[in-house]
Amino acid sequence: MKRILGILFITMLLVSCNSQKVYSDFDISYSKSGGFAPIYENLLIKGNTAHYSFEGQGKKYKQDFNVSDEELMNLQTILFQNNFKRIQEDHKKIYDHIAISINVKKGPNEGSKTDASDVMPNYRTNWTNINNAFQEIINTHVKKP
Repeated sequence: MKRILGILFITMLLVSCNSQKVYSDFDISYSKSGGFAPIYENLLIKGNTAHYSFEGQGKKYKQDFNVSDEELMNLQTILFQNNFKRIQEDHKKIYDHIAISINVKKGPNEGSKTDASDVMPNYRTNWTNINNAFQEIINTHVKKP
């Protein structure tokens, strides 16, 4: 009996560790979280495969889809044209707002930015353009219930 429980425990441990892999193994990530009525939205891209998840407003869903080379090239171009690497984050305290975080682990635009404490005024247009590019990918591919 102990042996069966041990095998079952190890299996559960391996499955739970493997299920989190999608959240750590990505080239580009876009996430929105927080707010007065919290939401959690994630878009993770690895190669041409994307994983989207949303939780909030009484809804919860996940979807995997493919992103074309053209869409990835367009996203990298928008990141470059809007100086993603140079965007400066503000450091004031903001409460109960939805924060957006973008992480790029691969390519010429490698870096990590967030607007959790806002973005400096002279970079807000750049930040908005980059966010719109990610939202366009989400709106194009995700079939929300």
